[in-house]
Amino acid sequence: MGSFFKRKKQDKKKKQQTKDEDFSIQIGKNLDKNMENIKKMLEQPNDLIIRKFSIRNTNHKGAIVCIDGLIDTAEVDNDILLRIQGVTERKELPHNTKQMFEVIYQEMISVSDIQKGKTLDDVTNAILYGSAVFYLDGIDEVLIMDTKGWESRSIEEPITEPVIRGPREGFVENVRTNMVLIRRYIRDPNLRFKTRKVGRRSKKVLVVTYMEGITHPDLLKEINRRLDTIDMDDAPESGFIEQWIEDSFLSPFPQVMNTERPDKVAMGLLEGKVAIILDGTPMVLILPFNIGDALQTPEDYYERWAIGSLLRALRYLAAFIAMFVPALYIALVSFHQGMIPSKLAFSIAATREGVPFPAFVEAMLMAVTMELLREAGARLPRTIGQTIGIVGGLVIGDAAVQAGIVSPVMVIVVALTAIASFSLPAYSVAISFRLIRFGFMIAAAFFGLYGIILAYIMVNIHIVNLKSIGVPYSAPFAPSFFSDWKDLVFRAPIQVLTKRPQYLKPTDQKSGNKGENGS
Repeated sequence: MGSFFKRKKQDKKKKQQTKDEDFSIQIGKNLDKNMENIKKMLEQPNDLIIRKFSIRNTNHKGAIVCIDGLIDTAEVDNDILLRIQGVTERKELPHNTKQMFEVIYQEMISVSDIQKGKTLDDVTNAILYGSAVFYLDGIDEVLIMDTKGWESRSIEEPITEPVIRGPREGFVENVRTNMVLIRRYIRDPNLRFKTRKVGRRSKKVLVVTYMEGITHPDLLKEINRRLDTIDMDDAPESGFIEQWIEDSFLSPFPQVMNTERPDKVAMGLLEGKVAIILDGTPMVLILPFNIGDALQTPEDYYERWAIGSLLRALRYLAAFIAMFVPALYIALVSFHQGMIPSKLAFSIAATREGVPFPAFVEAMLMAVTMELLREAGARLPRTIGQTIGIVGGLVIGDAAVQAGIVSPVMVIVVALTAIASFSLPAYSVAISFRLIRFGFMIAAAFFGLYGIILAYIMVNIHIVNLKSIGVPYSAPFAPSFFSDWKDLVFRAPIQVLTKRPQYLKPTDQKSGNKGENGS
């Protein structure tokens, strides 16, 4: 059996190698044969355009190959076909095929982005990405012209990250547009965009963005090393990239930040971080990522330092409530009633009279119901989803209390927990905290406050050992970088924030203001 599977694997590898060799066939000199190769490769799709023509006053024949719907038709007609077929200031055209090809390349075609290709691989990748390819009979090269012109979504306000104060521009699905949005925030010649392809079949464009002279070279090298290991047919969304390059797939905590906001990406780049832009998605990745980044927003810097500090402190409080309050309720009611003030204990006991379930089952029922309502509200159309979330919560909560299934105090605890989780700015972090909350509830049901403390110690051990692209996830708490604490739980005045985060080891440590769009 082992030898059978080994042979199957070898046969599969040989077939893949043969296919790769066929896919990288050199372009021939015969125009008709080249057209047949294209048709055979793509199996003559209905949207394949092959326009053969003769060049005026010569015996040369050429062809334009492209995909309908992916190109800007006006650009192909006016800047390529019209100029090659007869509209040119040049009176005499060379009869030598090689010279004719160079004249078309250098003088006739007025497309800004044009390059040469020599293999069938170059041609198919180009036309499937919206380029037009020019063939000249008798030449074993082609001209690949960027003529992309498909429909795309216009720039609008970010959907997943509501903007309170600041620019209301959000990333879109077009990688070029997203690159332009970043350039509008950082007008620095040291801003770098390094393009690569991911996906064996989709060949999506992925752009690694960083600030040369700020980002540490080792960090950039490690990110590129991990991107080089990506081996998948397609990466339809940046979440695939995030999961592939993260340090620990078993951790409940996200190790890569995702955002729709260009200003957030610009701030990260100026700190010394790296951004990854994937074509086809508005979610841009920022890395490395730590626990402090999870509770920060750009609005912290757009408002005065006292207001920004207060809002950030409230988020830390919200994170505590989202994780611990249901577990504390279970522990106090089930094991440590003596720690509850007498009047409050009598009030809780009165409300729980007639409830048939212990505190743990009661809390789990309400927590799971709240998660179901939240998921239903997210999947339904926006107007209906908001109604379901509000009305459903009120109706189910009131009905559960009237039926004696849960106590009113439990409804208050779950509602407070839900509100606190909504206060967390990063959606992926909020989900992680909601997941960990169930672990704390189970620990509280078995061991009370001791269980909560043990679970908390375990979470801290995990966070301290977790890394994001090799950078400690718990930095700058541990390892401690005291100079970074002035922009952690509280934010110091903007005049004091004159250095970049030290835990990133930026090559240029001195910076301007944190909220400044420039280096």
